[in-house]
Formats: sequence, C-alpha cells, structure tokens
Amino acid sequence: MGIKRLEELPVDGRRVFLRLDLNVPLDEEGTITDDTRIQAALPTLQHLLEREARLVVASHLGRPKGVRLPNCSLEPVAARLADLLDVEIILSEDSVGDGPRKMAFALREGQIMMLENLRFYPGETHNDDSFAKQLSTLADLYVNDAFGCMHRSHASIVGVPRYLKDRGIGLLVEREIQHLSRLKDKPDHPFVAVIGGAKVKDKLELLTSLLGQVDTLCLGGAMALTFLAARGHKTGASRIELESLAAAERFLRKAASSETEILLPVDHVVADEVREGAQSREVGIDAFPPTAHAVDIGSGTIQLFRSKLETARTVFWNGPMGVFEVPPFHRGTEQIGKAVARSNAYSLVGGGDSVSAVRRSGLVPFFSHVSTGGGASLAFLEGKAMPGMSVLEEV
Repeated sequence: MGIKRLEELPVDGRRVFLRLDLNVPLDEEGTITDDTRIQAALPTLQHLLEREARLVVASHLGRPKGVRLPNCSLEPVAARLADLLDVEIILSEDSVGDGPRKMAFALREGQIMMLENLRFYPGETHNDDSFAKQLSTLADLYVNDAFGCMHRSHASIVGVPRYLKDRGIGLLVEREIQHLSRLKDKPDHPFVAVIGGAKVKDKLELLTSLLGQVDTLCLGGAMALTFLAARGHKTGASRIELESLAAAERFLRKAASSETEILLPVDHVVADEVREGAQSREVGIDAFPPTAHAVDIGSGTIQLFRSKLETARTVFWNGPMGVFEVPPFHRGTEQIGKAVARSNAYSLVGGGDSVSAVRRSGLVPFFSHVSTGGGASLAFLEGKAMPGMSVLEEV
C-alpha cells in the first residue's frame, strides 16, 4: 500500500496527533443523536492507549466556517468518548497557541487531550501552512483515522503530516481501504449496485465509473425520477433536476452500449403530500397522477431489484429508495436492505442515509462492511485522487 499501518508506527509513549472524523449529528439541545463515527474510532484509540501513547485528538464538527460557534463545540463528543473509553479526556478550548502546546507537552503516557473544533479556524479548510505547522508542534507523529475526510485538502489532513516524519493510518482507514479496494479491483460477479438518493448530479460520476464494472445497476430514490423523465415518462409533481436531464440522457445512451444492465423503477408509492400519515398508493410509471409526488419505490420495483440481489456475489448500496425518514415511506429502503442482508454476496453499504437505514433496521451484522466514508468512499470508487492518502505516501 505504500502507507504505514498503525502497527508499524513507533507510537509507544510518544505524542500522537490523531485525526479522527467525529462529525456526529446533534439535536437542538446539543445531544448526540448517532454516535456511529465515535464508535468507529474506538479500535484505534484503544490500540494507542494500550501502547501508552500520549494522544492529541483532532476533529471537526459541523460547518462553523471559521467562526467559534457554541453549537459546534466538541464538548459533547469528548464527553461521549470519555464514557465509552472509561478514561478522562481533556478538552482544550483552542486548537493552536500556547495553551494547547503546554497541555500537549504535559500529557502523561496513556492520556488523551482533544482539540476544540478545527473548523473554528479558517486555516483548516484553507489548508493554511502556518496553521498546519502550529498543529504539528503538538505531537511527534501523525495518524489519520478519518477516512471520511481524506478526499479533502485541509490543513489537518495534508498539511500536518508533511511536518511529521512518522505518519500513517489508523485501523478504520485501513479497513475502509481494504473493503473498498475489493469492491473496486476484484469483485466477484454477478456484481449488483443499488444507487439511490436525491440528486443525479451528486452521483453521476459514480454511476459513470460503475458502467462496465457492475453487471446490474439498480437506480432508485428521487434521483431515478430524473432518469425516468429522460426516457420520456411522466413523473407528476415530483421534483425533476431539469439541469441534469441532458446529462441523464447522455448517461443512458452510454449505458446502452456498455455491458451493464440498467434497471429503473417500474412503479412508485405516491402521495399528494410528503408528510407522516399522508394517504398514499402504488402506481405504475405509465399511470403517474399529475398532482402526486413519488415517495418510495413500489412493490414491483422491490421485487425486480430483489431478483438481481438474490443471485449477486457482490453488492454495493449507496442511497435510500425513497423518503425513508418519513413513515411509512421507508418500506422500499428497508426491503432492499433486507434483500442484501439475506443474500450470500459480499456486501458493502455506504452513504449516511443508507447506513442510517441499515442501523435502524438492525441489519448491520448481516453486511460485510458498513462504510463511514461518505463522499470519500465515492471518491475512492470513482478513482479520484485522495490527498489525505497521497501525502502519507510521500518520502
């Protein structure tokens, strides 16, 4: 791989700058509503604590855009992490300056300090060299276990490691690379990809990269409506990406000359209002009511997609099939999750909404890998450069 693994780094008793992705959702009261990313960081943290490293943990939270916002403080994250690890975590009010530096040098073996939100500083997202250099003075070596940020050219991702000779990846990043590489480089066939979500423009590069790689591409969610419109189907009052129609048409023409089979919904659950408790009904794609909105895939589409998943040897799923967060429009997404879980395929699910749906249904143990990488996973599968990985390969 050309990148040092955690086991290969001389972390014992040394100060380690550990970049994590602890960007968890909070409610209005500042309570964590999903601690998946915190849980995912635990194996690397426990490994480093066992080796008595002195840990300087860094992350971002939300999008404060260089402004110190109280509702973006990492304080609730530090508290949750301390509970899970059963250790004290010292939260620094700042990320750079004399205060954090003194705290870092005072750390004892096996002790953890957490820097306040890196994005309180404009230098983080601007990859400011001065900011990166200040962060680097807090530690002796660098470990990146924030796979979800490795496609970003931010100071803590690409700037800090250039100042620290010993650098490498944590266990989460290593696991993500292994699983995504299997999907990208050596999948077993038949290979089925189920792609949903809201917008064509967010997934078009991924879809294009999958042509010729997957045997079947099942398209669902709001995104599929734009493809249906590109084929001349009426979609009622559903929102269509007019700016993406031409791109959708080009993709379908390209797909027609590839070896990949494209499956679009054959029916939908529709409702006049997208709200909990709204009356809904199933309609075929040639009988779409002019005032209705598509809120989920229909039972015919579920069966169509399921028939491909049942014989698949590799499955990649990214994006929900409908407005899954509004009951009862979660059925299509839930049924696809169950179909993947029941298959004998190597299965990988990625994307925040898809992962949330899998967790909500209790299906996580039945998937080969649940990726926390988000946009970074898509960038990796698309073959894009990953700045956070490239910098760790530099000599």
